[in-house]
Amino acid sequence: MKKIQTFLFCLIAFSCYSQEPVKWDFAVSDIKNGELKLTIRAEIDKNWRLYSPKVYDDGPLATEVNFFSDSLSVRKKGSLLSSKPLDEFDPYFFKNISFFKNEAEFYQKLYYKKTSNEPIKGEISYQVCDDRLCIFRTKSFSLSIDGKLLESSPNELKEYDLLKIDELSLDLSNEDLLISPTNIESNDQSFFSIFLLGILSGFLALLTPCIFPMIPLTVSFFIKQNQSNRKGIFDALLYGFFIILIYVSLSLPFHLVDSLNPQILNDLSTSVFLNLIFFIVFIFFAFSFFGYYELTLPVFFLNKTESKSSISGIIGIFFMSLTLALVSFSCTGPILGSLLVGSLSINGGAYQLTAGMLGFGISLALPFAMLALFPNLIKNLPKSGTWMKKFKITLGFIELALALKFLSNADLVSGWGFLKREVFILIWLILSLLLSIYLLGLVKNTGEKKSNIEKIFGLISLIFSIYLLNGLVSKENKLKFVSGFTPPVFYSLFSNTNDCPLNLDCYKNFKAAREKAKSQNKPILIDFTGWACVNCRRVEENIWSNPEVYDILKNKFIISSLYVDDRKKLSPDESFNFKFPDGRIKKIRTIGEKWSTFQLQNFNSASQPYYIMIHPNGRILNYPLQYTSSVNKYRNWLNKGLDSYDL
Repeated sequence: MKKIQTFLFCLIAFSCYSQEPVKWDFAVSDIKNGELKLTIRAEIDKNWRLYSPKVYDDGPLATEVNFFSDSLSVRKKGSLLSSKPLDEFDPYFFKNISFFKNEAEFYQKLYYKKTSNEPIKGEISYQVCDDRLCIFRTKSFSLSIDGKLLESSPNELKEYDLLKIDELSLDLSNEDLLISPTNIESNDQSFFSIFLLGILSGFLALLTPCIFPMIPLTVSFFIKQNQSNRKGIFDALLYGFFIILIYVSLSLPFHLVDSLNPQILNDLSTSVFLNLIFFIVFIFFAFSFFGYYELTLPVFFLNKTESKSSISGIIGIFFMSLTLALVSFSCTGPILGSLLVGSLSINGGAYQLTAGMLGFGISLALPFAMLALFPNLIKNLPKSGTWMKKFKITLGFIELALALKFLSNADLVSGWGFLKREVFILIWLILSLLLSIYLLGLVKNTGEKKSNIEKIFGLISLIFSIYLLNGLVSKENKLKFVSGFTPPVFYSLFSNTNDCPLNLDCYKNFKAAREKAKSQNKPILIDFTGWACVNCRRVEENIWSNPEVYDILKNKFIISSLYVDDRKKLSPDESFNFKFPDGRIKKIRTIGEKWSTFQLQNFNSASQPYYIMIHPNGRILNYPLQYTSSVNKYRNWLNKGLDSYDL
């Protein structure tokens, strides 16, 4: 079973690459007495990239050389040098990376004890990528003092002592439960929820000044341009179809990324750097909604697409759709950004992003199609006016609240501790109060009469402020309505019994949890979670808090909560290189890298939340469970696992 699963995983991930895209040559020269220069030349196959010795936090494995000889006979002098690499955008990592094409040279100075008869033995570890996949390799070498390449057996060249294959591997049984159709049901629910979120986002975009005034103008244009009503309706429907197609196509690059590395979308959504970038961008978007400046694309780019729209036929209609998408960017950009990040944070990654973009495109295109079919409905549309400006300012407050969530993600993942739960809620409370004051006109009275809709939304914002205030001062109110968006309850300014959800006993190291489970003869609930995981908080605060579920978790399970996005560094003694069965090598330098690799290696999953119950001996007790909002489903799932444990 294990071999079959490994083969299928390699096939899906394009990892089982049998050829060697890099050929190596080694040479040794004598610089001076006791000092040697090792030159390593690489010949790289066409379309492949070999990465430089530069180390990246969220990038490729750096090329490095390690030696097996006794430290008294050979020692490094300085770091590994190389010929000048290219520094260009890498499509696999989505940023500029230093790499080589066609050929490369590396240089390492060595102190060598000439009285020693030992050869210079070591290996070079490296990563190479093309536009489809990345592979990891090690190349062992054994050189005499005069540079002659020696033949050596695998036993003679011992493996680097930090290279491990069993460190994170479990000996599991009952693995058929890992392919339960229940997981598919959970994903389907997420698809539907993100699709609805896309539709809602599209309707919000429709109400902005960039798009709303264009609806009657565009529909009238199509009807007037065609002598036949049927032709006008067809063109308008085609226009709507192209709008949907354009927005759906924005998600397609993520499918390629997701197929190459199933963990990369999770890494993107929990990246400290990207969350800080999103925080800055959303602040920038918010102030554009407040009217301080307008976000526009380059004029020459807009003019070029607009000129193409004058072409008759299908091509012209397509460029009209593209022009709408580009012109409306200043309003749709922030909303699309929210949808993008929300999709990355929900399990399923690229496919759910497509579902969200599909919903966005449909709701954006629907008015054009409906009004083309029923032109008289245009008379019922409200006229553009000050309400649009107020709507944009309302969106600005929402963008500020969302921006704070990204800053919170970075704080949680990195463990900085400056944006605790109470601080976060207080800032949201202030923003909500300011919005209610603006909508109700409580401060500046301009004599302008407030509409009923403004009053309703102002009251909603005020009620939400009171709700947040109650959650801030009351220990009983856990703010379940916004669970997942606020930091977890235990991430507080005030002391807690522990840093586990709901003050339950949990172990953040699986080995410790397994030892405890053996000593108490209890099953283990592995909780693959994340600091920035919204759905994880929802399950903890809405499902685990149920008295029956809480009692089961507290008394009948040993909980192992493993945070896959924890960026805290492992100590040098705990760090290692993990070698997958297919030969790939991954550096394990952080807590999150350790547990995300542990999840992928044993359960072939990279999503969170992900719950799995196992016996201390490795027997899987029930199918895995992902996000659910049903207390009954979660409680029944736990009880079924307990029944299996007693068999």
